[in-house]
Amino acid sequence: MEETLLVVNCGSSSLKLALFDGQQRKLASALAERLNQSDAFARIEGDKQAIHLGPDASHERALEVLVAALRERNLMASDPTAIGHRVVHGGETFREAALIDDDVLSAIDECAGLAPLHNPVNLAGIRATLEQFPGVPQAAVFDTAFHQTLPEHAYLYAVPGKWYREWGVRRYGFHGTSHSFMATEAARILDRPPEQTSIISAHLGNGCSITAIRDGCSVDTSMGLTPLEGLAMGTRSGDVDPGLFDFLRSKGIEAEEVHRSLNQQSGLLGLSEKTNDMRTLCESADQGHAPSRTAIEVFCFRLARYVGAMMASLDRLDALVFTGGIGENSARVRERTIAHLQLLGFHLDANRNDSHGKSSSGHIESANSRFPVLVIPTNEELVIAREASRLASARNKT
Repeated sequence: MEETLLVVNCGSSSLKLALFDGQQRKLASALAERLNQSDAFARIEGDKQAIHLGPDASHERALEVLVAALRERNLMASDPTAIGHRVVHGGETFREAALIDDDVLSAIDECAGLAPLHNPVNLAGIRATLEQFPGVPQAAVFDTAFHQTLPEHAYLYAVPGKWYREWGVRRYGFHGTSHSFMATEAARILDRPPEQTSIISAHLGNGCSITAIRDGCSVDTSMGLTPLEGLAMGTRSGDVDPGLFDFLRSKGIEAEEVHRSLNQQSGLLGLSEKTNDMRTLCESADQGHAPSRTAIEVFCFRLARYVGAMMASLDRLDALVFTGGIGENSARVRERTIAHLQLLGFHLDANRNDSHGKSSSGHIESANSRFPVLVIPTNEELVIAREASRLASARNKT
């Protein structure tokens, strides 16, 4: 039977599916949105017609409908040979992807306190596929696993030690599948073995993080205990003074409201008071909307400052890499960020940057740049598919 690999990515109100063949070429993808809301819908990539899921449709319902739709379109002729799931938080338990069994399910559930918005829905997707595809090997691929190589001085916070010993309060890092892919792809472009390649990887989308990767291993990263820490993001604030909580409480705003605001109403959206979409912000800035211009400048300055910080964790730098929806597609963000880094010797070639590196094997630096600067499209789904295939094959050999 020909190998097919199904990738499942459950968000708080969405479900994404991707289907790959045995050569890890994408065959199809599908997306369900607004789950558990009155207007839930789904769509198969390439189809203009939306599939209405009914009011308050669950992740389980979305999975059932999308799988049926893929089969009706002959995009999924039989059950997949392996299934890979994105799981946001693996705590300190998981240093790599794991085949799912009862113990793994229990461990993912135990990490739910560290990612209450993510791990429960990740589990919902896993349990739904276990029910729909009994006997098919399934793998959990953790956002945090790639960062388990962080040294102690990089992951510990300067807080009472018992917080870490008793409650696991530490830096975990996220977007691990994307940063792992960057480590491999950058090494390929630079024609170096991954274990001899050191880069700074900037994953910029609605969620943003930056990671120092030394000789193929994560040694520092911007996201922390949760995905809220670090860079300014689409709707997340990134770093703020912890004293903000006490200050806002004195204004009658309780912790729950502060947490919601920092996660959902801050970042580009909060600064611009308009949108979290970088494309729209750039258009608005060009039309004279000052808050949009400010949002872009804060975003780029904070990113540049973190690039400098990440260099403290490296003994050399082979490349700075931009990825993610913003990192891959916004020449303006890359240009404004690099403009803050000229003292460190970074310089861009304007033409290469405007073409997003597509005509220069990903390179966008100028001839006088001290370091290479690359644009590499991320492919987290492919990483998950590869891990599912690897673990399923290993299981079949035992």
